[in-house]
Amino acid sequence: MATTDEVVEQILRTYDTITVVGASANPSKAANEVPAYMADRGWRIIPVNPHAEEIVGQKVFRTLADIPEQVGLVDVFRPSADAAEVARQAVDAGASALWLQLGITSPEARAIAEKAGLLYVEDRCLIIEQRRTGITQSA
Repeated sequence: MATTDEVVEQILRTYDTITVVGASANPSKAANEVPAYMADRGWRIIPVNPHAEEIVGQKVFRTLADIPEQVGLVDVFRPSADAAEVARQAVDAGASALWLQLGITSPEARAIAEKAGLLYVEDRCLIIEQRRTGITQSA
């Protein structure tokens, strides 16, 4: 069984697009800072937020189901209480990896993701992990 650090590195090396559920249009929030940072390092960002039109220069989708392409990595900026429902939606959207940001944990989301065969990370920040590993995407 892979360690969390190994899964983190696999995700960062495998996915060139990050679908961000709970992305924020407010630049002072981590849910905006993290996607902007990752975009600056070569990742394509697909923001999901029911209340915004554009985030980090990208068109926003209301739900995961509204995204008109295959979803791979789903990064979650929602409270832990919402994580299981986001996990179910990610599975339904065909995602293959689920990442819960720093401070977000959910045994139920983990069980849903693992049962569906998704790579799973929780309670980790993409910025911290990108800096730790030094992994970037070629733009």
